Amino acid sequence: MKASVIGGGSWGSAFALHLGSLNIPTKLWIREKDIYEKALRERENKTFLPGFRFPSSVSFCHHLKEAVNSSSIVFIAVPSKFCREVYKKLAPLLSSEQMIVSLTKGLEENSISRMSEVMNQEFSSFFNPRLSVISGPSFAKEVAKKYPTAVVIASKDLQMGRKIQHLVSSLDFRAYLSDDVIGVELGGSIKNVIAIASGISDGLGFGSNAKAALITRGLTEITRLGIQMGAKSETFSGLAGVGDLVLTCTGKLSRNRYVGSQLGEGKKLDEIVQRMKMVAEGISTTHCVRQLARRECVEMPITEQIYQTLYEHKDPKKALSDLMSRKLKHEYNV
Repeated sequence: MKASVIGGGSWGSAFALHLGSLNIPTKLWIREKDIYEKALRERENKTFLPGFRFPSSVSFCHHLKEAVNSSSIVFIAVPSKFCREVYKKLAPLLSSEQMIVSLTKGLEENSISRMSEVMNQEFSSFFNPRLSVISGPSFAKEVAKKYPTAVVIASKDLQMGRKIQHLVSSLDFRAYLSDDVIGVELGGSIKNVIAIASGISDGLGFGSNAKAALITRGLTEITRLGIQMGAKSETFSGLAGVGDLVLTCTGKLSRNRYVGSQLGEGKKLDEIVQRMKMVAEGISTTHCVRQLARRECVEMPITEQIYQTLYEHKDPKKALSDLMSRKLKHEYNV
C-alpha cells in the first residue's frame, strides 16, 4: 500500500518518517519550497523536525497532484487554519477509492467545524469520501524517536478503520479503534485550550495542585461539551481525551502549554506567537470552543477565562483568581 502525507510540519514529517520506517512507500508534501528543496538535498526537515533523516521509502513532493497520485491512503497533517484551502485543492485530485485520514487537532475558526466536517463539505461535491481521524498523546519528536506511543483511529467505517489500524501499528506505535469521530476530534482540539491554562499556571508558579485541578476540571468541560454534541462519554476517559490532555498540559514539548507559560510570565500574545515557528492550535481553538459552548448552552469556565486572557487582554493571575472564586457547588453538579 502506498501512502501520502500532506503537510511538512513537525507532525506530518514525523508521521511520514514513521510510515517510512515500516517500509510503506510514502510521499511527503511540503508546501514551503525552500524546506522542500532542503529535504530533497539533505533528506531531513531541519526546520520542523531537525535531527531525523528520512528512510529511502519516503519521497518529497511540492505539488499536490504528484503527492496523492497512486496513493491508497492520504494522511492530512495541516494546521486547521489552512485545512479548507488545502482540501479545496485536493478535492478534484482524490477519489472515493482512497482512504483519507485527518491528523489535524483543531477546529475551523469561521465555521467552528471539526476537520472531518470540513472535509465532507469540500470533498462530497466530487466523490463520497472515506474518512478517518487519528488523535491521542503523540508529540512529533517522540514519535520520530520511536518512543512508545498510543493513539486512536476513529471512523464511522470500522472496516476501513481496522485497515488503517493494522497499517500504522508497530512495536513503538500502537493504534486503538473507535467509532466516535466527534469525541476524538473534540478531545484532540479542546485539550489545547486547557493546556494554555496549565501553562499560565506554570508561568505564575502555582505548582502541582493547581495544575492537577485545571486538568481535572478541564476534562469535565471537554466531556460536558462533547456529550452535548453527540460524543460518547467513554471517549474522554481514553487516549483522545484524558491521555492527550495530560500530555499537552504537562509535556515540555507542548506548544500550547508554552504559550500559556509565557503569558503567565507577563509576555504579550503577539510577541509569543511571532517567536514561534510552529502553530499553537489552542489560540484559535479557544475562540471556537467559546462559540460552541454558547451555542450549545454549556458552561465552560476555564475556556471562558482563557478566552478573556487571549482576546480581551485580561490579566492571567486575575483569570485564575476568578476561577477559584466562583460560586461553590457539588463536584458532579454540572
